[in-house]
Amino acid sequence: MTDAQETAAEPALRTTGGPRRQPLIAQPPADVESAPIPLLEPREGIPPVVATEEALAGVIAAFAAGTGPVAVDAERASGYRYGQRAYLVQLRREGAGTALIDPVGCPDLSGLGEALAETEWILHAATQDLPCLREIGMTPTRLFDTELAGRLAGFPRVGLGAMVENVLGYALEKGHSAVDWSTRPLPEPWLRYAALDVELLVDLRDALEKELDRQGKLDWAHQEFAAIASAPPPAPRKDPWRRTSGMHKVRRRRQMAVVRELWNTRDRVAQRRDVSPGKVLSDTAIVEASLALPANVHALTALPGFGHRMGRRQLEQWQAAVDRARALPDTELPQPGQQVAGPPPPRSWADKDPEAAARLSAARAAVSALAERLNMPQENLITPDTVRRVCWEPPRERTAESVEAALAEHGARPWQIEQVAPLLARALSSVPAE
Repeated sequence: MTDAQETAAEPALRTTGGPRRQPLIAQPPADVESAPIPLLEPREGIPPVVATEEALAGVIAAFAAGTGPVAVDAERASGYRYGQRAYLVQLRREGAGTALIDPVGCPDLSGLGEALAETEWILHAATQDLPCLREIGMTPTRLFDTELAGRLAGFPRVGLGAMVENVLGYALEKGHSAVDWSTRPLPEPWLRYAALDVELLVDLRDALEKELDRQGKLDWAHQEFAAIASAPPPAPRKDPWRRTSGMHKVRRRRQMAVVRELWNTRDRVAQRRDVSPGKVLSDTAIVEASLALPANVHALTALPGFGHRMGRRQLEQWQAAVDRARALPDTELPQPGQQVAGPPPPRSWADKDPEAAARLSAARAAVSALAERLNMPQENLITPDTVRRVCWEPPRERTAESVEAALAEHGARPWQIEQVAPLLARALSSVPAE
């Protein structure tokens, strides 16, 4: 049992059709095998879905008049639709209750975003939802990420269901997390699930804040949250086709060109049809075609993923992509490996620069030991990429001050620099400079 469990406040909830319970201090079961309490219904019931501008105006007014932080969540149709747009937005705030908003009917939520601009937003795994929220005009200036808070506090399982269960003693039903949220109308069980996802976020936030404060990590969390809120949208990924599953099997440049042509063709078709690319053509099929380099539709049909269920027109479309790749001059073929700025893969360091490999080994051991003492994942203490960069090109002076400057240059937060710089300086100094 964690201290957070001992101190978390239990909200007023209704788990059946009976009367609403009054708030009380949570007393998680002493027996660790005792079952958590199922959370079956939102405390005010399932709210109606907001899908008109008139209804949205009412929500904006209600949430602007509410008090305290606002819990925010979004549901996407990953695996069903093209892209990562939001198909449902859930919010909850004291004094306003819960709102379920349909971004299809209300595609511009900038008015709601402006009304909540000065409010702290509570999200679970914020970096997953912020891109789709930005697309509809909702961008927080302050946030509290309950998943990241759980990582910093040392919880071994940080999914929303696990956190609510371990910290508050309630069980969320998670059976609808992977459904097609672009479905209209949304079934009532899905709406219930969506409303319950924000039902306890404020309570979870408060309990985690107490636990982080108890561990002396609250300021660290605030720095992390501020970094997420102020981070610009990520730049488009270069050569996304290189991330095709099974790409490691593709060795020759001509084969890589086939992957590129098929991937780009699939992406255009998926975008036009607004379906997930995997539903148009699987990654497995793309890789198989690249390895086989089929000369015609008949040969293509014999490959996995291009069977008899695929129409002639589709097969000709994919064969045309293969033919384009086969016809490219050598000068236009992609180069092996993705050109990435920064140090080479660590597995090659021993051959390229044995001293750098020794520095990395010492630094990794030191970071691992510190992360264990602080009871948090190593990647949250300092990103592995930052450690690699500092070890590959260390500062000329192997002092804590110079390492602090290097860490800051790579985007480390002040708390990370304070914790990591001294041990990295010692690790770098343990290997003689050339």
